[in-house]
Amino acid sequence: MNLEEVLNYRRSVRVFDKTKPLDPEKVKHCLELATLAPNSSNMQLWEFYQVIQPELLAKISKACLDQTATSTASEVVVFVTRQELYYGKLMPFLYARFFRILGLLRSVLAKAIGLFRPIVREVSESDMRVVVHKSCALAAQTFMIAMANEGYDTCPLEGFDSKQMKKLLKLPHGAEVNMVIACGIRDGNKGIWGERGRVPFDEVNVVCIHLGHNTKCKLPRR
Repeated sequence: MNLEEVLNYRRSVRVFDKTKPLDPEKVKHCLELATLAPNSSNMQLWEFYQVIQPELLAKISKACLDQTATSTASEVVVFVTRQELYYGKLMPFLYARFFRILGLLRSVLAKAIGLFRPIVREVSESDMRVVVHKSCALAAQTFMIAMANEGYDTCPLEGFDSKQMKKLLKLPHGAEVNMVIACGIRDGNKGIWGERGRVPFDEVNVVCIHLGHNTKCKLPRR
């Protein structure tokens, strides 16, 4: 499949065929491809948990409210942010958390420097947490596209008990679950609940700014 075919093939599949197992090595390779995703400052503050063991899968499904996507999945991959895994000298100051004190200090410095030149102003602890989660989500999306290219199906889930999930995976205090992705092969038409619904592109606001001109073109909403 070419890229457009892969993107059209990928759907959030909610019922998998348990008689069709996945090749764990192919899933692992898709996780390797996920590490090619763009991420803030190339920090790669993430970990991926590929869960295959049936007993643990059952417990994870329970933590995911026993949704059909996890109860029928062949495997589950959990994407986790690890904000404390920074490196270097500058990065600990940018990404570290210390009872909001470091975030407040960074915000004060950014505002002061911003009086004289452009600077990134989203530097509080909550801001940096969002940055780390966005980077991890990009890796998760890359993984799902890679899985679709293998003819495998996925379903990203945000409905889960994060406290139970951290306990099941034995995650450290600073780790956070970004996304749980159920994996398998769709069970015919049962796994996809209806046609893909998207706002027509001509109703999406797209602003084109032409270099060298003061004009803007905007696709109108109907």
